[in-house]
Amino acid sequence: MPEDVTDARTVRPSRVWIGSLISSFATLPLALVVLFFGGLSPMACDSCSDAASDRFDSSFGPAWTVLCSLLALSVAVLVASWVCAFRRPPLGALLAVLAPCTVFVAWVAFTAMVDWP
Repeated sequence: MPEDVTDARTVRPSRVWIGSLISSFATLPLALVVLFFGGLSPMACDSCSDAASDRFDSSFGPAWTVLCSLLALSVAVLVASWVCAFRRPPLGALLAVLAPCTVFVAWVAFTAMVDWP
């Protein structure tokens, strides 16, 4: 038996990290933009009446918590995609796709929860 034969389980794909890298370049800037505009959104109700301002303020607090939690989840999914890219490449690729999708879901959930004026 030749000695240069390698076991199929020890051979790793050579470019498994590319999906996680592309996901990083998409997820992190998107998350920062969503966080920025979410932080600026209280200015939408600067000229509101007292009743509209109260409705907006009472809905903004929980929506902000959901936004920050889902953005933290998207970063966790991104880190998991990097970890799984080398251990389980198909799962790493799936997580790399899900990370920017989680940012989008965070933005949609935030805008749906806030009672806009």
